[in-house]
Amino acid sequence: MSERRRPSSAARAATGPAQRRRRGSLDPLEIAVIAWRAVRSNVLRSALTTLGVVIGVAAVVALTAAGSGVNASVTERITSLGSNLLTVSGGGPARGSRVRGAPRDTITLGDVEAIRALDDPRIQGIAPQVQTSLSVKYGGNTSYATVIGTWPDYERVRNAAVADGAFFSEADDTAARRVAVLGHQVAQDLFGGSSRALGQPILLDNLSFDVIGVLPDKGDSGFFNPNSQILVPLSTFVRRLHRSSPTGDPALSSVYVQGANARGLAGLEQDLTTLLAFRHGKTDPNDYDFEIRNQADQLATLNSVTGTLTLFLGSIAGISLLVGGIGIMNIMLVSVTERTREIGVRKALGAKPRDILAQFLLEAIMLSVGGGILGIVAGIGLGRVAGHALDVTPRVVPQSILIAFLFAAVVGIFFGFYPAQRAARLDPVDSLRYE
Repeated sequence: MSERRRPSSAARAATGPAQRRRRGSLDPLEIAVIAWRAVRSNVLRSALTTLGVVIGVAAVVALTAAGSGVNASVTERITSLGSNLLTVSGGGPARGSRVRGAPRDTITLGDVEAIRALDDPRIQGIAPQVQTSLSVKYGGNTSYATVIGTWPDYERVRNAAVADGAFFSEADDTAARRVAVLGHQVAQDLFGGSSRALGQPILLDNLSFDVIGVLPDKGDSGFFNPNSQILVPLSTFVRRLHRSSPTGDPALSSVYVQGANARGLAGLEQDLTTLLAFRHGKTDPNDYDFEIRNQADQLATLNSVTGTLTLFLGSIAGISLLVGGIGIMNIMLVSVTERTREIGVRKALGAKPRDILAQFLLEAIMLSVGGGILGIVAGIGLGRVAGHALDVTPRVVPQSILIAFLFAAVVGIFFGFYPAQRAARLDPVDSLRYE
């Protein structure tokens, strides 16, 4: 007599609970145990199946963390040079284009005096600015810097508190004293350090200025490096390096007006526009020879751009989640074929179609959710690597983790349902005959 074929280990594991519940459905715990044993029975295949989900979730988490870090870095760099600012400058309308034929330096000292005369409680500080590029010398050392003439309010309005020494005062500006506050890099180039610069004379355009303060290291902000600037009183600058407007009034590069808070900037912007239009004799906004830029609007635009870019990159990364879901469905279909006889044995012993459906669906969910958890951990690590490469501090967004995890679970349910349904519909007689 030939020896009876023994059932496979997977079939033996499945028959135990089914034998105990021949006349009823299995409880959820028993189904979960069976599904876990099936996933664990082939660890390598399960790991490879979840790889697409791991990569997708990791990419979403890492990209959103890096994008949020870039967004925060841009905001921090802009606000580090002053917060709640309106920037008034010569040129065309606030769209950024200049009126054809309009002179650039149309904002004058008289305009600034008119703004200050408003005595508006919404204005915390005013810092007019006129600038030029000059070589600066001390002994045998030479450096090149942007020399800015401004008022003492510049220290507060532009977050330019000195690291060593002191900022120039109203008395220095009134008396047009030749005093200077050096940027960090200029002090390093000329003196090798901040402390050595204080009290020393430097030559600007062959004129001697006494160094009374040195600014802290503020990093490079792109087109303008605050470390390579020298600040002097506005009256000193105008008298020594005079710049004229078409009216003969000293012309300014720009004026920074600091508002008391961000909420009042829009109203203040409108009032300043009305004042300058009246002073310049302009009635048509298209003919304005000045522009006012609202820092809040600029930050909102930058945040919108970086947010859209982050969302776009995250969406592209999410495509790999769909690829991972297709991989799960493929493996589950293969698994149904391989375990056809096991399914027949379970049905013959009393397992109902919904038990089979729940088991295979739960296996797919385990694979996708497990991949989602591994992807979150990997994504946080990759986010730190990307942040280091971009020189920003990555910010892990809890919402992105939650969305990626839920998406991974939905992928498991969606792509696991068809194989599970196919397994549940197998005929037990045909399944038992399957070799």
